[in-house]
Amino acid sequence: MTTAGRAVDALAEPVEPVGRGWTSALSLANGAIWVGWYGPLQILLASQAKDFAPGSGMSKETMLAWVTGAGAVVSLVANPFFGALSDRTTARRGRRTPWIVAGAAGGAASLLLLAGAGGPWTMALGWCLVQLTLNAAFAAVTAAVPDRVPRLQRGAVGGWLGAAQVLGVVGGTGLAAAAGGVGAGYSACALFTLAGVLPYVMAYEDLRLPESERPARSRRAFLAGFWLSPRRHPDLGWAWLTRFLINLSNALVLLYLLYYLRDRLHRDDPEQGVLVLTAVNGLTLLATVVAGGVWSDRVGRRKPFVIWSGVLMAAATAALATWQTWPGAIVAAAVLGVGFGVFTSVDFALMTDVLPTALDRGKDLGVINVANALPQVAAPALAAPIVTHLGGYRVLYLVAAVIGLGGALLVGRIRGVE
Repeated sequence: MTTAGRAVDALAEPVEPVGRGWTSALSLANGAIWVGWYGPLQILLASQAKDFAPGSGMSKETMLAWVTGAGAVVSLVANPFFGALSDRTTARRGRRTPWIVAGAAGGAASLLLLAGAGGPWTMALGWCLVQLTLNAAFAAVTAAVPDRVPRLQRGAVGGWLGAAQVLGVVGGTGLAAAAGGVGAGYSACALFTLAGVLPYVMAYEDLRLPESERPARSRRAFLAGFWLSPRRHPDLGWAWLTRFLINLSNALVLLYLLYYLRDRLHRDDPEQGVLVLTAVNGLTLLATVVAGGVWSDRVGRRKPFVIWSGVLMAAATAALATWQTWPGAIVAAAVLGVGFGVFTSVDFALMTDVLPTALDRGKDLGVINVANALPQVAAPALAAPIVTHLGGYRVLYLVAAVIGLGGALLVGRIRGVE
C-alpha cells in the first residue's frame, strides 16, 4: 500500500479484520504498561508509605491516599492530553507509535526514580511522573484499536487487551512481591514495561496522518476540544458515567486491600495475601474477558453484558462487607474477576462504538479514560474518612457496592448502542 493510501486509512472506519499477531503484540504492550502501574499500586507504594509514615505526621493510610491521589490527578490530565497530541502527530512512524515508545521509556525511568525515593516528597514526585509518562503510552495503545479494528471485532480485541491488563496486574504484583525489596521491585517493573512494548512498535507499521488532514494549530480550539458536551453526545456521557462509577467501586476495593488483610482479617503475611487474591481474581477474569467480548461481537449487543457484569461485581463487593473472613475474601475476589472480565472487554467495545469523530479518537478515548483515573482521586477522598471515622471496612465495601450497582443500572440510558 502506498504512503498516500495509508494516510487516508488513518481517518477511515476500519473494515479489514486485524490478525492474531497484531492483537498479541498490542496486548503485550498494554500488559507491560499495567505492570508499571500495578506493581507500585498493589505492593510497592504501600510498603514505602509504611516506611515513610513514622515521624511524618501522617498515618500510612493517609500518606498512601495523598500519593496515589496526586498521581491520579496527573493521570486525569495526561491521558486526554497525550491522546490529543497523538491524534495530531504526523510523524513518519505514524500517530501512535512515537508516543508508545516515549511513554514506555519515560515510565521506566520514572519507576527507577521511585526505586531511589528517600521520603514522601520524592515518592510522590516519582509516582506523578510514572502516571504522566505511562498515560502517554496508554492513550496511544487504546487509540490504535478504533484506528485499526472493525466494530464487530472490537469486543474480541478488547477482551485480549483486558486479558493482558489482568496479566499485567498479576505480573506487576508478582514482580513487586518476588523481587526481594522495594528498589528491586521497581527495577523489575521498569525493565518489563520497556521491553513489553518493543514487539509492537518494531513489527507493525502505524497509520500516518497527512499534514493536510491535521487541524490548524489553535490553542483555543485544542483546549475546547476536551469538553465533550453530554447534551450533544448523550450516549458518550452515560457511557462515561457508567465506567466512572464501576471503576470507583473497584478502586475502593483495591486501595486499602493490603491494610484490610493486615488490620481486619489479621493475616500474618498480608503482602502474600494480596498476591493470592490478585491471582484468584486474575484467573477468573481471564476465564471471562475474551469469551465475553467474543460473545458480545457475535450477538451484536453490548449493554446487557455491561449491566449484568456490574450487578455481579456489586454483589461480590457487598460480600467483602458481610463475610469478613479469608475464605470470604477469596470467593469475593473470584466473583469480582468473573464480572470484571466481561465488563472490561465489552465496555471497551461500547466506548469505541460511541466515539463522535475519527480525527479525535485518541483525545476522545483519553477523555473516556478519565473515568479510569478520576476514581483514583475520588477513592482516597472517600475511603480514608470512612475507614478511620465512619465505620471502617464494612461500611467502605457497602458504599463501594452501592456505587458499582448504580453504574451498572445507568447503562440502560445509552440509546444509540444495541
